[in-house]
Amino acid sequence: MADIDVVLLTANKYLDANKQGPIVQNVRLEDGLVAEALENEGLRIDIKSWADKNFDWSSAKYILIRTPWDYFERSKEFLDWFDSASRLSTFINSTQLIRWNFNKSYLNDFNKSGINIPQTYFISKGANLSLKEAVKKAEESFGRNCDTWVLKPCIAAGAFNTFKFSTSEVDVYEKRFNILIGNADFMLQAFQESIVTKGEISLVLFGSTFSHAVHKQAKQGDFRVQDDYGGTVKIYDATQNEINFGLKVINACEELPIYSRVDIIEDNDGCLALAELEIFEPELWFRFQPESAGKLAKTIKKIYFS
Repeated sequence: MADIDVVLLTANKYLDANKQGPIVQNVRLEDGLVAEALENEGLRIDIKSWADKNFDWSSAKYILIRTPWDYFERSKEFLDWFDSASRLSTFINSTQLIRWNFNKSYLNDFNKSGINIPQTYFISKGANLSLKEAVKKAEESFGRNCDTWVLKPCIAAGAFNTFKFSTSEVDVYEKRFNILIGNADFMLQAFQESIVTKGEISLVLFGSTFSHAVHKQAKQGDFRVQDDYGGTVKIYDATQNEINFGLKVINACEELPIYSRVDIIEDNDGCLALAELEIFEPELWFRFQPESAGKLAKTIKKIYFS
């Protein structure tokens, strides 16, 4: 019989008392809010690192992936752990959804189902092409030329190994590109100018219920909206049109996520577009809306413990 109802999954660095700093403090605060909310629902909670080799994962009924934010630097190791743990416990969201959401090639599935995404060209690991050739193929697939690009890994978080360049700078980035695609799948996207002019909106949903939203804005001279890079994050009053777009996204999934974060932007044609759907390990900004941790806890209690 499982001793723990829900394990909140994190990374070693957030459990290390010697580690400090704003990001670490935010993680501890928000994981603490979720743990407290679940305990208020009468559930037994623990917080563990996915890399804890001494923990018996079969002792947990459910695992809620929260902040394992070193997984993309050790993706094979993490996936091996995930496969093993999924045989011993049950994940919230489901293992099927998590595996699908782990690689950002899922954006192509949304594109095929009619959800607007930024123009994207997917490049498989080990692809035998230069960056110049990739840009040409991307433009052919888009049906238009592009002046500015973003290259990002399909498995990553927090703008890891993500860079922006202009078409005129292709030769400068050829060597770096060849090294990167030798190790991982990548996607080449037309840079969306609204990222720097208007920022990005993140909608947080529990099941099909909208909870709250934040607005993320890059610092002057940068395009990365993450606060790790000096971006600002603040609570945001989402419009009904934006909320409806978020609901359209999650309803296009094969199954409804228990929790999700829908990141949306305005594309270069002035239309709402899906930047990312996070149902694996999203930051949900409970520090801006502490009562929303209770909404998540009640959703989990109702679905898994009724």
